[in-house]
Amino acid sequence: MIQTTYNKLMQWFLSRPRTTKRILSIFIDYVVVMLVLWMAFSLRLSTWYEPPVSQLWLFFLAPLIATPIFIKLGLYRAIVRYIGLDALWTIFKAISLFTVIFATVVVLSGPYAGLVPRTIYIINAILLFLAVGGLRLYARWLFISTTRSPLAELDNQRYIPPVLIYGAGRAGAQLSALLKMGRQLRPVAFIDDDPTLYRQQINGLNVYRPRDLVKLIDKFHVRDVLLAMPSASRSRRSEILRSLEDLPVHIRTLPDLTEIAEGKLEVSDIQEVDIADLLGREPVAPDPQLLTANISGKCVMVTGAGGSIGSELTRQIIKLKPSRLLLFDISEFALYQIEQELCNQPSGVEVIALLGSVVDRVRMTSICQHFSVQTIYHAAAYKHVPMVEKNVGEGIRNNVFGTLHCAQASIAANVETFVLISTDKAVRPTNTMGASKRMAELVLQALAQISDTRFTMVRFGNVLGSSGSVVPLFREQIARGGPVTVTDARIIRYFMTIPEAAELVIQAGAMGQGGDVFVLDMGSAVKIVDLATRMIHLSGFTVKNAENPDGDIEITYTGLRPGEKLFEELLIGENVSQTAHQKIMRAEERVIAWQDLQLILTDLQHAVSVADYEQVRVLLSKYVDGFIPQCAIEDWLSHRFASKQNVIINQH
Repeated sequence: MIQTTYNKLMQWFLSRPRTTKRILSIFIDYVVVMLVLWMAFSLRLSTWYEPPVSQLWLFFLAPLIATPIFIKLGLYRAIVRYIGLDALWTIFKAISLFTVIFATVVVLSGPYAGLVPRTIYIINAILLFLAVGGLRLYARWLFISTTRSPLAELDNQRYIPPVLIYGAGRAGAQLSALLKMGRQLRPVAFIDDDPTLYRQQINGLNVYRPRDLVKLIDKFHVRDVLLAMPSASRSRRSEILRSLEDLPVHIRTLPDLTEIAEGKLEVSDIQEVDIADLLGREPVAPDPQLLTANISGKCVMVTGAGGSIGSELTRQIIKLKPSRLLLFDISEFALYQIEQELCNQPSGVEVIALLGSVVDRVRMTSICQHFSVQTIYHAAAYKHVPMVEKNVGEGIRNNVFGTLHCAQASIAANVETFVLISTDKAVRPTNTMGASKRMAELVLQALAQISDTRFTMVRFGNVLGSSGSVVPLFREQIARGGPVTVTDARIIRYFMTIPEAAELVIQAGAMGQGGDVFVLDMGSAVKIVDLATRMIHLSGFTVKNAENPDGDIEITYTGLRPGEKLFEELLIGENVSQTAHQKIMRAEERVIAWQDLQLILTDLQHAVSVADYEQVRVLLSKYVDGFIPQCAIEDWLSHRFASKQNVIINQH
């Protein structure tokens, strides 16, 4: 009964407004300062001290001096539940300042100075620090014990799931303290590889060895493990994740240290495992000279600025201090989002959002000339293979002729550097999207021979987390309980993070001399089915298959989509040379002279305009090396029929 009343009283107090709590804290400190001074006299004189009337003014003066100092130094702005060493240091400074001022006032009071022994000031300071600091730590303990008590859990009818924290370093200790103060997750133990930490305690939690994981999961009925090792290398985190894969727990992690502002964590910082950690791919430090060469102090434009790659390019470009950054996109919503994001940064760079299509040559030329654009990163393209396969004409118009018009606008406006974001699907393509991107490369290679603008192409594979990527799709399917869909058990892909890809694109663009095709080192290929399996395991589920019919989530195979390949390549031939950057290579590939390519483009444009997709296929097959369409001619004919219907509807 008493415990229940106490808990209700505490809950009532905790629910009061912060202003009420601060007023109460000031009142308590006011009384404490007087009591501590009285205790200091009693200890100094070794007796139950009864101050004479002539000394009473000291006991009223002390809190009048202490309280403003406490307020000024922020003792009442600190939230009790987060009290730590920083708060104790502030208390120490406040009491030191109070002691100096109090002693000075008493000494300057003349005849009354002799009423106070000099040692009183030191004794009073020590006792006051213990009282003020101790009360706050006790209040913090009361808060934590009240919010974690069984009665509190029962009152709120809420179960707080237990979690293990892998990593007993600074981030792990900070995370455990945060979770203990909240009511979302309940830390029960630490796991750490460091043998010197074994059987030690951090924030009241024992530290165990990794081999104790299975025992701890059973003991505490744990379903979640939080990986708190933000400073560990990506390969080390990948190694740890592999060791946790077979355990029936959901693995989550903290972001990189660079994402933890001022060492402060929030529960919302806990996130799903970064797929880049699964791949174990270590990023390479960028070359500052290559990063700034085409950007710093220059007017830079990014086409397709609202897309996955384009938006990341703009984020990195704005940090390199261009004189002006132009964002160009056909999607109003995507353009608005990236504009707001960049404008909210204190960069000092002028950001201009421009709506339009890269197919509009007149607008592109006008923009380049009006703003005196010096560098263009051309990321605008239709890239979804099945979508372009169903909309052949628009894919060719946007990817080939959009690139052509941008390039011609660049030449007309004397743009210094033009960098095309290409794709590994341009190598021996089996789909229209890949063939259109290779044709765009041919356009730039040809124009590079007859113009002063430096045209450069950067070719790479899949980027993690981009729109249409398998990773967000798998996460969504796992969250729904499956099944997880994979097109083919044999399909493999190369992966790279969006920030790394954008960083390498910027550096590769600075190395171009004109007509260069750069390819990025994508690391090791990954089987998509293995990626799906690992994501299922790290989400705390098991794969349901013939060997494990009682599993949680099934992987189903849907068959290759139109134009999809089992594996991708980055080179058409074997002619490749190294560059100054270990992750960037230069490819030597066939070039079609501009006078010949002009005739090809004229034929291609006519075929697209009349929806003659048989002729489109003939032209692409003839001039794009290795183009072997995967989908049958009947599919192309059906697309042609659908497109002609759309033309008729639009005309009416």
